[in-house]
Amino acid sequence: MTRRGSARKMKMSQTKKAKTAMGRSAAAALREAEQYLLPTYKRPRVVFTHGRGSLVFDAKGKTYLDFLGGIAVNALGHAHPRIVRVVRREAGRAIHLSNLFHNVYQGPLARKLARWSGLERVFFANSGTEAVDGALKLARLFADFRKTPRSRILALDNAFHGRTFGALSVTAMEKYRRPFEPLVPGVDFVRFNDTADLEAKLDSSICALILETIQGEGGIHPVSEAFWNLARQLTTRYGALLIADEIQCGLGRTGRYFAYQKFSSMPDMVLVAKPLAAGLPLGAILTTQEVAEAVSPGLHGTTFGGGPLVCAAALEFLRTVEEEGLLKNVRARGEQLRAGIEELAGKFPVIREVRAEGLMIGVELDVEGAPFVAEALRRGLLINCTHERTLRLLPPFTVTSAQVREFLRLFEMVLAKTPRVVTEPESAPAADGVCMAKAAAR
Repeated sequence: MTRRGSARKMKMSQTKKAKTAMGRSAAAALREAEQYLLPTYKRPRVVFTHGRGSLVFDAKGKTYLDFLGGIAVNALGHAHPRIVRVVRREAGRAIHLSNLFHNVYQGPLARKLARWSGLERVFFANSGTEAVDGALKLARLFADFRKTPRSRILALDNAFHGRTFGALSVTAMEKYRRPFEPLVPGVDFVRFNDTADLEAKLDSSICALILETIQGEGGIHPVSEAFWNLARQLTTRYGALLIADEIQCGLGRTGRYFAYQKFSSMPDMVLVAKPLAAGLPLGAILTTQEVAEAVSPGLHGTTFGGGPLVCAAALEFLRTVEEEGLLKNVRARGEQLRAGIEELAGKFPVIREVRAEGLMIGVELDVEGAPFVAEALRRGLLINCTHERTLRLLPPFTVTSAQVREFLRLFEMVLAKTPRVVTEPESAPAADGVCMAKAAAR
C-alpha cells in the first residue's frame, strides 16, 4: 500500500470512529432528555450537532436545509463568521457585568435600534415574552403618570405574544390559555382586522392595544392597512398606546427594518427579540421619549437583559444586515420562494393559500400539516407547522437563489409523497377579517 493510500485509510478509520462516538453521545443525550427534561416539546428523535449558513447537520452526519431558522432566530444562518468572531472576542472579555453598571455596547445598540425604528428609547430584556410583559407594565405606568388611571388592554383574536402570565393574558389562543387560567384580568380581544369591532371596543378605559403586525404563530396573517390606521387613530384619540409586537416579523424579516414601516404612521412601542442577537437571548422594548418620561429608577429591571456579549452580537447583526445588503436579498429570495410555491399550488390542490411578506411565508393546507413536516425532515428539509394547517417558512436572510431552488425541489417531493390527514381546523382569521368558526369545513 502506498503512503497516500495508507493515510487515506487512516483518515477514513478516524472519521468512522468519530461518527460512532457521536452516535453513542447522541443516543445518551436522547435517553437523558427523556429521563430528566420536562416533556414540554414533542420532538423527533434527531440530535443536531452543528450548522453552517442555511445547513444543519445531525449526529449521524446527515445534512438538512434549514428553512425554519430556529423559528426566525437564526436570521444570519448558522456560524456566521462575523457573529462567531464577535462572540469569541467578547467571551474573553466580559460575558456579564449587571445592569447596575454601564457597558460599552448597550448605548450604541440602543442608538442603532432607535435609528432603524424611528423611536427614541430602548429597554433591553432577555426574551420576547419578557419584552411583552414589560410593555404591558409600561402602558399601565404611562396611564398612571398622565393621571388618567386605566388598566384595560386590548389584543387581537388569533394572537400569540408569549408564555409568561402577562404575555399569555394577551394571547388569544385557547389551547395556550385554558390550562393556566385565571390569567391577568382586564384583557379583551378584538376580531382580527375587524374595524367595526375595534371601534366598538377601544374607548377611554383602554391603556393599550397590542398587536402583531404579522401574526406568526397564528398562521402568517398581516394586519390590514385599514385596521392599522384606525388603531392608530383611536389610540391617539383616547390616549392609549399602540404596541407593535414584531418579535417574529421585525428586524428585516419582511424586507424592511420593521413590518409596520409599510404603513404611514408609527406605533408608540415596538417589541423585538428573536433574531436580535443572532441566536443569543436578547429582547427589547423600543418606545417614545414621551413614554420614557413615565419611567424612573426602580420601576422596572432585568438581570440578564443587555449584557456586553449579547449586545455586541446584536450590534454586529444589525451592521451585517446593513453592510451586506441583506434586506435586498430578503425581498428577492422571498419573491422567488413565493412564486415557486404558488406554481406548486397549481400542481397540488392540497395548498389552499400562500401568504408571504419577505422571508416570512405561510403555506396553508386543506389538511393537517404535521405529516408534511415529518416527511420534510425525512428528506433533509426543516420547516414547521403552526395553527394545525399552515406550514411556516422562516429561512435565513442569507439564503441563496440556489438554496431556494433546492427547497422547491424537496418541497415538491414532500407534497407528492405525504399522506393526507384530514382534521378539524383551528379557528383562524378569514380573508375579510372575520374569524372562521372552529368547526367550519375547509
